[in-house]
Amino acid sequence: MSSPTSPSLPAPSLEFFFDCSSPWTYLGFERIQPLAAEVPVEITWKPILVGGIFNQVNQSVYLSRDNPVPAKKAYMTKDLQDWARFVGIRIAWPPTIFPVNSVKAMRGCILAARDGRLPAFARAVFEAYWGENRDISQDAVLLEIAARVGMAAESFASGLGDPAVKAELKANTDEAITRGAFGSPTIFVNGSDMYFGNDRLPLVRAALGSGGRNEA
Repeated sequence: MSSPTSPSLPAPSLEFFFDCSSPWTYLGFERIQPLAAEVPVEITWKPILVGGIFNQVNQSVYLSRDNPVPAKKAYMTKDLQDWARFVGIRIAWPPTIFPVNSVKAMRGCILAARDGRLPAFARAVFEAYWGENRDISQDAVLLEIAARVGMAAESFASGLGDPAVKAELKANTDEAITRGAFGSPTIFVNGSDMYFGNDRLPLVRAALGSGGRNEA
């Protein structure tokens, strides 16, 4: 007599809404990939413009940037370096240009996703800005990165101005806001279970392991 089988759980899903202009996102980007491989679950990458999110739903970011609490500012610098050492990456804080206009870099991420090269391209953008202190708003920097990861320079250059690419980036940003995001990185497990920030990844892992939302 065969034993009854338990119903199989639906496959988990994991979405990562991100902007390369955030150092905390760089940390989360590096850490979420081994996490996803361990589960295993495929990451759905969602390039966004975090400035668009700030403008619409989180303008307090600008107030704290213009009027920082000195002790908190000093601690954040330490915290970033502690995390960078822990993850094994370099974060030069603050970079010479901060905040940086990341519009073209994130359009580049859309193009890289279409070419099957998004993780490699995004990592190179993060490294260029945070590790090498390069201006990722410049076409020449982005073209060099695209070539480095195997993307065709001519199609990449023209794609940065493609209305469909611009529309997809805006749609991703609007989607993030509609679903409750207020910054980068914003992570969704199984569609509706939202987590914000690099430091929430242990909770993301627990939620993926349980097949659903974390329970207190």
